[in-house]
Amino acid sequence: MNRFSLGKYLLPVYVALAFVFLLIPIFYTFVFSFNDSFKSNTIWRGFTFDNWIGVCNSDDVCEAFGNSLLIAAVATFISTVLGTMIAIALTRYRFRFRSGVNLLLFLPLATPEVVMGAGLAAQFLTAGVPKGIGTVIIAHVMFTLSFVVVTVKARIATLDPKLEEAGRDLYATPFEVFRRITFPLLLPGITAAALLAFALSFDDFIITAFNAGPVSTFPKFVYVAAARGLPPEANVIGSAVFIAAITIVLAFQISGARKRKKLARLAK
Repeated sequence: MNRFSLGKYLLPVYVALAFVFLLIPIFYTFVFSFNDSFKSNTIWRGFTFDNWIGVCNSDDVCEAFGNSLLIAAVATFISTVLGTMIAIALTRYRFRFRSGVNLLLFLPLATPEVVMGAGLAAQFLTAGVPKGIGTVIIAHVMFTLSFVVVTVKARIATLDPKLEEAGRDLYATPFEVFRRITFPLLLPGITAAALLAFALSFDDFIITAFNAGPVSTFPKFVYVAAARGLPPEANVIGSAVFIAAITIVLAFQISGARKRKKLARLAK
């Protein structure tokens, strides 16, 4: 009985401690975004809203943040489109070297980022390509593509082929079957893959550091500024990104719960 009681309370306590451990840096970042700092943002000097109101007073912060958003958006779009097509081809069609392509797609998942970043940097140097936003986008596409393929493939594996066969039996063209049946069913997986790719691209530092050249991104700016104390504007942007991510997750969860309730009512 005592062992049962210990196991009953040990897991909730462990989960609570884990959440506290994970949220302490986020809480620190959020609190110090309101710090009335002078030269560094390491000592609390007073509460102010000026950092949130004038977040772009430090031009370097907003420029780096804008570059990160641009790179992540473009890389996410390209990798999501290419990854979705590759996932459909690998799942629905048989062709030569199919198993080899599957293996090659999993290699970036197991390759350390420093190896991929250094290898891409060497390739760009050999080809004489100047480093900048373009090289970072190419590197991020190559980095996130495998994650998109794996995520969309998992969604495709759950689809019932009978639904597409029913569409073909009703004389729908292949394009109409894809547009009206396949794509709507794949959309949750594609959305999840796109969000994952965006998060990985926006957050990446190692691959970006090797291939960005003079271009500054938000992770690079934070790394360089951390030696002398982050400006409060960086804390503001970090807090805003966290709040936006939580809002998006909650919106998807609420939307999914409403759809499940609606389907349950229809089933009755």
